[in-house]
Amino acid sequence: MDLKKLHHIALAVNDIEEALGDYVDLLGLPRTDIVHVESQQVKATLIPVGDAEIELIEPTDPEGGVAKFLQRKGESLHHLCFEVHDVDAELANLDREGVQLIDKKSRPGLAGMVGFLHPKATSGVLTELCTPGNKTS
Repeated sequence: MDLKKLHHIALAVNDIEEALGDYVDLLGLPRTDIVHVESQQVKATLIPVGDAEIELIEPTDPEGGVAKFLQRKGESLHHLCFEVHDVDAELANLDREGVQLIDKKSRPGLAGMVGFLHPKATSGVLTELCTPGNKTS
């Protein structure tokens, strides 16, 4: 796999405004825009930290995946995201190798084109691959 870097670490939160305020006030990180990512049923923001980012995600649908995650695990690490040159090529390679995937094709996300590996394939941690560029809100 052609990993370029750790792109972001995502944290599931109950209140994105409060969580963003904590990172801004306590750590001096920049205040960033919060956007709705309808396809993932979340409000989200990416906060730059050095060469990577922290993504905060708050569910917008009480029946969505992030809401269910929060019910099970509370506010915590939701996923890791690695930047790759071509998400679709990497997903195709992983699929050929028999890796369990959530997405077999990329889709627009906050970090560009994204695709998720199933947590069962990565020691229980949801893993995202992204190719920055075509972002959605």
